[in-house]
Amino acid sequence: MSANSLFINTKGTQQNTYDAIVIGSGISGGWAAKELCDQGLKTLVLERGRNVTHIKDYPTATMAPWEFKHRGQMSKAFLQENPLISKAAGFGEDTAHFFIKDNDHPYIQEKPFDWIRGYQVGGKSLTWGRACQRWSNFEFTAPERYGYGIGWPVNYDTIAPWYSHVEKFIGVCGTRDGIDAMPDGEFLPPFDLNCAEAEIQRKIQANYKDRHLVHARWAQLTAPQDVHLQQGRAKCQARNLCMRGCPFGGYFSSVSSTLPWAKKTGHLTVRPFSVVHSIIYDEQKGKATGVRVIDANTKEVTDFFARIIFVNAAALNTNLVLLNSTSNRFPNGLGNDNGLLGKYIAFHNYRASVSAEMEGMEDKYYYGRNPTEPIIANYRNLHRQDSDYVGGFTTFMGAYRARANGELLEHQIGAAYKDALSEPGGWRTYMYMQGETIPKATNHVRLSPDKKDQWGIPLLIMSVDYDDNDERMIKDFLTQSAEMMDNAGCKNIEQHDNHQAPGLDIHEMGGCRMGKDARTSLLNEWNQLHHCKNVFVTDGAAMTSTGNQSPSLLYMALTARAATHAVSEMKKGNI
Repeated sequence: MSANSLFINTKGTQQNTYDAIVIGSGISGGWAAKELCDQGLKTLVLERGRNVTHIKDYPTATMAPWEFKHRGQMSKAFLQENPLISKAAGFGEDTAHFFIKDNDHPYIQEKPFDWIRGYQVGGKSLTWGRACQRWSNFEFTAPERYGYGIGWPVNYDTIAPWYSHVEKFIGVCGTRDGIDAMPDGEFLPPFDLNCAEAEIQRKIQANYKDRHLVHARWAQLTAPQDVHLQQGRAKCQARNLCMRGCPFGGYFSSVSSTLPWAKKTGHLTVRPFSVVHSIIYDEQKGKATGVRVIDANTKEVTDFFARIIFVNAAALNTNLVLLNSTSNRFPNGLGNDNGLLGKYIAFHNYRASVSAEMEGMEDKYYYGRNPTEPIIANYRNLHRQDSDYVGGFTTFMGAYRARANGELLEHQIGAAYKDALSEPGGWRTYMYMQGETIPKATNHVRLSPDKKDQWGIPLLIMSVDYDDNDERMIKDFLTQSAEMMDNAGCKNIEQHDNHQAPGLDIHEMGGCRMGKDARTSLLNEWNQLHHCKNVFVTDGAAMTSTGNQSPSLLYMALTARAATHAVSEMKKGNI
């Protein structure tokens, strides 16, 4: 049966009908499921990958290094067959089961783009970096103020209560610092800075009035509250093995938090191995009525039906689904009257970093493996444009002691070698950037006219690249970060530009952006398609601009807000 043929499962339309359908089970999809189920809606979550159950499906969670066949590394044959995924942050023998192999889902790179994906229930929420800074109003307003983008239809005050709603539920550790560029939230206690990080913090505070090195905000349970215990989660054990899947539930993921919570309501159905082909649009009713699904294993095509649909397949796959959802009314993709679907794709710039050595403090160490890092809040282009580029950057940093002094260990064997191994080396520190990029119409994705995947769905063509603004930002970051390290007394400072292709940041955004005007955007202030009001997009595809803070917390807040609005509108009979 062709995916383009109308096929209704023989069990009947009624059995395949739900109040709501959520496409995707990752960070935003899990939140859509939780909010919709909490409010009484019979909800179907479609996931293209396999099922993952909390704890049961974390096979490497408690393994020791010597229990891995290759001691955590991948074989030469695997690396040769998977040059893309093996570059991803956190990828290794202990986490490979949460990433897809390069050949399992091909795409076309018109320009180099490293598309990192995790196809399983929970999606990339199992392997995300867990940074949870709130966007400030600077980020919501800067593109329009400085003329490098359109205006957001929401602002910080609109989203602030939803940030609080999400933070309390997922558990975010951090400190309340009163920094305009990085608003305070609902925080659990942070991990301590180590002595080297605290020293750099003191030096930056003494030398710069506009720069603040503070605890970042992380989705780690340092002091679980009752709502976290109700989820069955426990305190973070500071193992820093998060990407294996945490059996303690010490960090937030869909499979440890939102999906089990939704399941307890009795309203949730999760269907793995469900590759979404398209959203079904009813010409007569003037709205979407369901979702066409191809079974990942059998290739059987089934239609599912619902009154509201949330698209949370992760930014690029969400664009693919919408572009492939064609009809007489929408020949170029669902809701795509203005031709902008798939355009204005953006990402975060992670190319630049600085590293250095720190002398002294050799009588000090730290406890555990801290899974968090300090942060320097953005200090560029806030109240005015103060540089030769637009946008800003967040600076993540940290300090650590190397395992041992390589010079002392060289050529050693026996007892002296073992004793030397037990002594840590000197202190090292680093800073790396998370830079805002400009959404541009030329940075886009589109469907291949002739190449398809194993399910008969057109391949996605990537055409996304850096620009001169990115290069100027990188140069400034390297200069400023090296200067801060020098002022902090660091030695042997090195600047790095890894020249990596877009994509490894795993923060792809845009293509179905929110906006105030249907002529220049696809979604309204409630994340509804302007021209198909019962379809909501609340993952990275909805982003109007990238900001410089990590985006996942905003996805969750937008999702909770949109789901509440969707239920209200549905009850009023408006959708």
